[in-house]
Amino acid sequence: MKAPYVLFILSLVSFGCETPKEQKPIFKHDIPSGPTPWNSDSFELEEEDFTFAIISDLTGGERPNIYATAVGQLNRLDPTFVLSVGDLIEGGTEDTAQLEKEWESFDGRTSFLNMPFFHLGGNHDLTNPVMRRFWENRFGRRYYHFVYENVLFLMLDSEDYEEQRMMEIYEARAKALQIINGEIEGVYEESDYYKMPERNLGGMSDDQVAYFKSVLEKYSEVKWTFLLMHKPLWMHEDNKGLERLEALLADRPYTVFNGHVHSYSHRKRLGKDYIMLGTTGGSQNPRDSMAFDEVTLVRMDKEPVITTLKMAGILDETGKVDVVYDSLYQGKKEF
Repeated sequence: MKAPYVLFILSLVSFGCETPKEQKPIFKHDIPSGPTPWNSDSFELEEEDFTFAIISDLTGGERPNIYATAVGQLNRLDPTFVLSVGDLIEGGTEDTAQLEKEWESFDGRTSFLNMPFFHLGGNHDLTNPVMRRFWENRFGRRYYHFVYENVLFLMLDSEDYEEQRMMEIYEARAKALQIINGEIEGVYEESDYYKMPERNLGGMSDDQVAYFKSVLEKYSEVKWTFLLMHKPLWMHEDNKGLERLEALLADRPYTVFNGHVHSYSHRKRLGKDYIMLGTTGGSQNPRDSMAFDEVTLVRMDKEPVITTLKMAGILDETGKVDVVYDSLYQGKKEF
């Protein structure tokens, strides 16, 4: 009688002393196969909270060595993953060879990140139907969602127009650039492109709205919702922007990030944080004190703790910014 009893007690002790198995972070999406807008789904194991980072615009005349430096700085900061708000290449062309070259440059530098990176398109990335198809062949969906540790991320396409309207905007933009560059006569502020609401505010199709409505209905009990977009769709006043989703978001906690303006700002709208990011290598207005290169860190605990880090203040152990040159990203230097 003693032996079975002793074995039973020993088994209980052994079971109670087992180290709990490490749990893989929960990452959900609805893309079963094919290309994806993210480059990896291997996340490091986390504590109860996690941190992600956001980069902003590179374009409008990308300044050299800024984004490559940001990649190195992000590796120092070690977020779980990195998100973007679009304008990752100069684009604005129908030359697929040029597009391939520009995306290889961006993705080559991005490949040095030690964590997953999520692409999002801006007006420079999705200027015309050729670029839209190029994106879809390379990255898959232009708008999508994912859930990480019960936090919902909505990645919106703010260049989501009917193809005919996209071409009208593209052609008007090309003419406006000719005026700006002095190639043809005219006044930019009087151009058709300048007067188009899409220039500043973007647009989203009914299909995209329906997609995100279904996502919000499916994930009604998440801890927090983040919306990322390039242009500030929430500034529309004609029922063509984010207000169609804001009504569904009203009773849940959420935060909005966008780029495009190249100037950092924060405001409360509908009681929520709406944040326009600065740049991560894009062109800047030297007279704008809020036009600075930055990366944003969001630590997601019970609610997000948002920290905006000016790249000029992210220093290495010598007290200096460790500048990484674009020409060195092809494996010649460890980030």
